[in-house]
Amino acid sequence: MNNDKNMGERYIATVDLGTSKLGLCVAKIEGRNISVIYYKEFPSMGIRYSYVVNPKQAEQHLKAALEDAEDELKIKILQVIVGLPRYEVKQEIASAKMERSDPDSQIEESEVNVLKSMALESYPLADSGKEVIYGAAAQSFSTEDCINELENDVVGMTSATLEGNFNIFVGNRRYSTNIDQVFNDIGGIAIARKYFTPGTTAMAVLKEEEMENGVALIEIGAGVSSVSIFKGKIMRYYAAIPFGGNSVTADIRSECNIQLDLAENIKKEFGACMPNKLASFGEKAIQILDENGEPETQVPVKYISEIISARMKEIIEALLYYIQLSGFASEDKLRSGVVVTGGGAQLVNCANYIKELSGYSVKVGRPRKFFTCQGCEEATLASASTSMGMIMAAQNDRLLNCINEAPVRKEPKPAAENTAGPETEIIDNKSVETQPAIEESVSEGLDDRPSVFDPHTEEEINDFKQRKKSEKEKVKKRERITWTKRIINKFKGTIEDAVGGIYDDMGEEV
Repeated sequence: MNNDKNMGERYIATVDLGTSKLGLCVAKIEGRNISVIYYKEFPSMGIRYSYVVNPKQAEQHLKAALEDAEDELKIKILQVIVGLPRYEVKQEIASAKMERSDPDSQIEESEVNVLKSMALESYPLADSGKEVIYGAAAQSFSTEDCINELENDVVGMTSATLEGNFNIFVGNRRYSTNIDQVFNDIGGIAIARKYFTPGTTAMAVLKEEEMENGVALIEIGAGVSSVSIFKGKIMRYYAAIPFGGNSVTADIRSECNIQLDLAENIKKEFGACMPNKLASFGEKAIQILDENGEPETQVPVKYISEIISARMKEIIEALLYYIQLSGFASEDKLRSGVVVTGGGAQLVNCANYIKELSGYSVKVGRPRKFFTCQGCEEATLASASTSMGMIMAAQNDRLLNCINEAPVRKEPKPAAENTAGPETEIIDNKSVETQPAIEESVSEGLDDRPSVFDPHTEEEINDFKQRKKSEKEKVKKRERITWTKRIINKFKGTIEDAVGGIYDDMGEEV
């Protein structure tokens, strides 16, 4: 876009390279106003534990996602902001001290930034060929007269010296350069910024008072779960484990002897922690039909919840261990308790389960209402927190503009015909066959939630893109009865009534 034509209006594009999905977001920035004009999640490949291990596979899927955004918005994306891996990251301590040329002058923010650069440049990496610094968080500053001051407080003081302490995050250099290689292979798109996302995600989901009073931000992704602790508005601690939603899905697949993509769909539609809270719904079962509409497998809903709870307990207890290790576990240091975000946070009763295991107050963290969106409702979900955090972190960079033209939305294309596939249905104690007319049921859900373990064909990717476009159509009446409507009719209410309403203690903020 030419800034001479529209001063003050610019666009930011972000890419969240997740283990099982690519999150692509485009937002319009006008002053302090953020308007999300595009957000979609696509299947990813070549990414494990949030880092790129196969640049070629990752490039193919990312290219398809970028082309979808450019085609829908009629733009050319020139550069993007991308997140760095969250796993295999070490937290280290660095410090620096400088003598000021004019002791009587006020300390400026630029001097603080110089001090930070000095600390990062002087930090001795164990192996600079294999390691790289992903980011840093200022912890405290000292002058001649004061010690342990925050960054905002030290700016404006007078002193002959300035000293700072920083937490730095050291990651694998290859994982960073692999991201560069992905975009180099695509061609025509530059990386504008790389963010270590635990800090930026906090900007999207945490309130200022939570970061001031002390809070543990737990992010449960597909391949990595992490905990970041904030106190005094500063990120004090970070740790991650290589387990997440994919581990839960793999357990369901193994225990129920079903396909991985079907296990993922069942997890998202009926997955819940705390099987003792299932009430009467725990007596229901999921009947899985084969491609011919014949009963194939019957799985009790309560059993699914038991599988999920067992794995989630391991994940949560591992993260609670790191909270204890941080030295910030006491209630007086974590007055705001725990906020859980990421795709795994969308499991029913996830927040309540963390509360039961930890004793902290817990709530689900979704992107706060710092932006508007139209036709991009997925941007408000917990799974979009990383993307929204990068948008928020970059909005104050007035020189950043990621596209070359003002976007214009295309009219959605008609929905493509769906092919029949394995289907599921909630039943009481007997099998219920699915009518042939219901072709959008589980087959649609499966394609919408592909897994990293199974390769995706070009035909599947194109079919996935087409259906995601058709979802935005505002259709008041459908000629066919969808699977969702069958669930609605069966339980005489909405999906939320059928599932959420039969759980006990379902509040997300507890």
